[in-house]
Amino acid sequence: MQRVGLGMFAGGLLPAAAEGGESSTATSSSSSAKIRSCIFVFCYGGPSHLDMFDMKPDAPPEIRGPFKPIATSAPGIQVCEHLPHLAKRMHKVALVRSVHHTNRLHDSAATELFTGRQGPQGDREEFGPIPQFFPSHGAVVHYLHRHTPRDVHHAVLPWLFHNVIDVPCQGGGFLGSTYDPFRIAGDPKTGAFRADSLKRPRNLSLARISRRRNLLNILDVSRTATTASGEQLSALYDRAYGLLESKRLHTAMQIDHEPAETRRRYGLGTDGTRGGGNGAEKAYGRNLRGQSLLLARRLVEAGIPFINVNDFRQQGQNWDSHSDNFGQLKKYLLPAADQALAALIDDLDERGLLESTLVVAAGEFGRTPRINNNAGRDHWPDCYTVLLAGGGVTGGQVYGSSDAGGAYPDRDAVTPADLAATIYDRFGLSPRTALHDRSNRPWRIADGRPLSRLFA
Repeated sequence: MQRVGLGMFAGGLLPAAAEGGESSTATSSSSSAKIRSCIFVFCYGGPSHLDMFDMKPDAPPEIRGPFKPIATSAPGIQVCEHLPHLAKRMHKVALVRSVHHTNRLHDSAATELFTGRQGPQGDREEFGPIPQFFPSHGAVVHYLHRHTPRDVHHAVLPWLFHNVIDVPCQGGGFLGSTYDPFRIAGDPKTGAFRADSLKRPRNLSLARISRRRNLLNILDVSRTATTASGEQLSALYDRAYGLLESKRLHTAMQIDHEPAETRRRYGLGTDGTRGGGNGAEKAYGRNLRGQSLLLARRLVEAGIPFINVNDFRQQGQNWDSHSDNFGQLKKYLLPAADQALAALIDDLDERGLLESTLVVAAGEFGRTPRINNNAGRDHWPDCYTVLLAGGGVTGGQVYGSSDAGGAYPDRDAVTPADLAATIYDRFGLSPRTALHDRSNRPWRIADGRPLSRLFA
């Protein structure tokens, strides 16, 4: 969602609606929904599947690398030695080891991951964002449940405004910017989250806002009643006022209200640093990854159906390990991700929310089987692993497999379209449901098939 104030939607959202950004009505089978929420953890840059969840200990050294596999709580499934927390929860997790597509560049790969389709521009990226055509998972879920009253349908966090690439993959696409996500900004220096759309000037009380709203209704009643654009504007204003008045959303974002022990489980010390450990761990400063997943759990409790957690550019690190792959993973990336994701799974389970919340953790691609001359691995979309937990997933199983070198699917190949179909199916939405773009062309919400074997 665009930056928001009292006139929050007038600049960012109204033009798309006025231009016919909404597609024709599509029906959803909400009565058959198996989940209420989805948390999609996006590991931007492309984590190495070969050094995490699909290790090849019998491969040559230039493929297997220095990390060792360890046994897990699921018989027959091994993961990296630097994922000890997740190893103990593998009986709650399913691994899809045969995901593949054809995009070798970050933006196009991320777009296909979050929409289930390659963008019209093909496999490319460039300076500055590429316009998004197809809507993201969260946007589709929002659109098909748009008549369900909620303060927020789709949120993304942390939205970092400095030193990040605005990857064009999580917005409304042809549905219009009305269905872009609600952005929650994160500051790795202070550990605080904020949403500009929840701010109001200090001298503008809720009572004064209410009086302004009543006056606007009186002045605008004729246009609202007689034009489609007036009706859309009225709905957007209602949403804006609802956000300003939403105590539930305000409360959910205050993660400092969580007990110290809960914060430590996610890897947060009471002072905001990673709990315990040596100087290298404290160099993380405030662990934005752990805080983001803790906030995601609070947003699930606040009733938000779709939550994207962007796991990138945290403490200066992302998963794009072209050089020093093993040093980056061991020192910076795996410890925090392992602890925080395991804590999220346990936390949801203990609160009775895991069955109704699907957790997905994925990058836009994996890394090359062969280690390069810089001790790194390069982009590899031909085969990689996606982690699923909760949402009815039968834990302790692996779907699909890669070949002996981890290079290509060997069995039960899976595409981002299949992953999209799986997510929609868990929300009770048929992948065959059609949406229409601005030229009135119909598009299925997903061309793939749900991975039904993963679920009881």
